[in-house]
Amino acid sequence: MFAPAPTEDPRLEILAESAFGARPGYAAAQLPTAPDALGSWYRAVILGGQGRFAAARAELRIVRVRSTDPVLLALAASTEGSLLRQLGWHARASALDGRAAALITTRSMGDGAVGPASGHPGYPFARSDAICDALTGLAADALGVGQPALARRLLRRCEAVVPDAEIGWRPAIRRQWVCAETALAAGVLGPAETYAAAALELAERGPSVRHLVKSRLLVAAAAAAAGEHDRSRAMAEQVAEQCREHGLLPLRWATAMLRAGLAVEGAAAEADACAAAIVRRGGRFRPMTAV
Repeated sequence: MFAPAPTEDPRLEILAESAFGARPGYAAAQLPTAPDALGSWYRAVILGGQGRFAAARAELRIVRVRSTDPVLLALAASTEGSLLRQLGWHARASALDGRAAALITTRSMGDGAVGPASGHPGYPFARSDAICDALTGLAADALGVGQPALARRLLRRCEAVVPDAEIGWRPAIRRQWVCAETALAAGVLGPAETYAAAALELAERGPSVRHLVKSRLLVAAAAAAAGEHDRSRAMAEQVAEQCREHGLLPLRWATAMLRAGLAVEGAAAEADACAAAIVRRGGRFRPMTAV
């Protein structure tokens, strides 16, 4: 388990561990209150990963009220964009990711670290991480509105501005995810599998169960696209079990959708049940006719 710096509030240890560590499934009632804006961001990440969209949005509002740190505000904006993107609202998410990019590139940065997080060797949330979050988020948004060429340009821009050596494990994994998704959208299956495998390799070395589970899901999706259906089904079953174990409802829904496409018995019903639970927790899926 990650140990915070001695001067920090011990509540941050629990929140950081749940947001980006081995215990993403803490029940909302078990989570400590946030001692500061960073803690509220951690809580938003945790709650979003559990599909508690309304509660996550409330925590992000608290971040905006309690912090003037441009790095933390950019991370919060990118997180809110991610919540929208999971529900299909890519165009709306792009406004938040654009806000994140503006915050992180136009305001005075100082040393670029997020207050107490600068003392976290396992959780380095620096300016370069926030820039990568914003640009990869914008690339994912572009994919969702049918602009793969723009997505590729944004990914190249991200790599030029923030080389791999300058970002932490979390944005490095996220960048591989979006590269894989961009390749899948273009039907370029070899690179898609390579990027997905790279994300999984990074996640296996990192501290986050949630990032590991999503990386495995992306490998399963790339295998399905390549026609390796047996391999995809086997990995998707493993991912589904981990999602149930850790309460990762949005990932469980996405996994069920993949398994339904692979003709796994009961998967379509599970996807419907997950979607209904997400709606009860404040998530509103974009209708097919909406923009």
